[in-house]
Amino acid sequence: MKKYIGFLLLFALLLGGQTCGKLEIAPSNDCTPTTTAAHPKSALYQGILDEYTQKGLPGISLLIRDQHGSWTGTSGWADIDGRVPMRTCTVSKAASLTKTFVGVLALELSEQGLINLDDHLDKWLPAEVLDKVRNARESTVRMLLNHTTGIADVIDDTQFYLSVLNNPPHKWTPDELIRFVYNDEPLFAPGADEEYSNTNFLLLAMVLDEVLGTHHSAALRTQVLAPLGLNDTYYYWHDELPDNVAQGYFDLYNNGSIVNLTNYNTGSGNGYGGMYSTVADLQVFIEALVRTRTLLHPETLDQMLTFTPTDEGYNRANGLAIFKDFLERAPDQFAYSHRGRDLGYTADMFWFPNQDYTMTYLINYGSDAKSELRDVFFEFRTAITDALMAP
Repeated sequence: MKKYIGFLLLFALLLGGQTCGKLEIAPSNDCTPTTTAAHPKSALYQGILDEYTQKGLPGISLLIRDQHGSWTGTSGWADIDGRVPMRTCTVSKAASLTKTFVGVLALELSEQGLINLDDHLDKWLPAEVLDKVRNARESTVRMLLNHTTGIADVIDDTQFYLSVLNNPPHKWTPDELIRFVYNDEPLFAPGADEEYSNTNFLLLAMVLDEVLGTHHSAALRTQVLAPLGLNDTYYYWHDELPDNVAQGYFDLYNNGSIVNLTNYNTGSGNGYGGMYSTVADLQVFIEALVRTRTLLHPETLDQMLTFTPTDEGYNRANGLAIFKDFLERAPDQFAYSHRGRDLGYTADMFWFPNQDYTMTYLINYGSDAKSELRDVFFEFRTAITDALMAP
């Protein structure tokens, strides 16, 4: 996710009130991380982690592979109340990084001849969705993947968030979610522009379910996660989560008093979010995809890495379920990436092709909505990237 969540959401959360349904994700347990080799920048990297947890970010787990080798480090808390430290083995919500995993599955199915990227959605979606989601009938699978459909974003819908607030741990189905954008005005004609929309990947998940004849979570496990040995990666709510999941937090009052939002489910498991992982698993995935190029055929990866014009507001361009990122930096310092933002979590994975550097991190604070700590996160992202690029 990436949109600013309005003051209505924050106000409603502040009101608290009664919610129904039992909490699914329990307080965090500790885990035992593996040790890493000595690294000449370890003091620099660790110092940045400690600086930004001292500035208020609850916990950070970081992995960097640079010209000196790999380094992992953490700072802060996975569970503040339980005083459970953030570890590199801590599993945390990867939010919209899910889109790249699901996008890879779609591209693999295209290689298998089960789907064509230029199929119009009317080949796969039911008439009700095609009739009531503006632009859906004219859009293609490729347009879903690179956000050029112009279809309204489900996370912008007030009624959706009120429903989340009324029943935080509800396990949403695609049919329930898609109704929140019925008859919403499109942003532009299909293919005329680009605008990131979570609804694109909700619709993609619905297409994949139809193509496969079963829920796409099973194929995601067998075709993407298992072959890479991603044993610490989970697609909630279809996979049971382990007991070492980080709690997720947000500063509702914007005064440094953060609130636990771990169990506010904003649609996990429906294509646009729901992946939980570790920094090591994220490294394996992004490197297999774009560094060693073992996940997709060369011609498929070339299509994935064909980008829309730059979105100046976010300093990135959209490929097929992947970004060309850090376009505000020097021209040779761009990365292939995806960013993940949710109510209580932040995640990023980057591979910098010109330097052959990889960086993945998980932060259990929500940088999707405005807060002072959101700005602290942006400062952290700049500081750690500057340190990575420094000689």
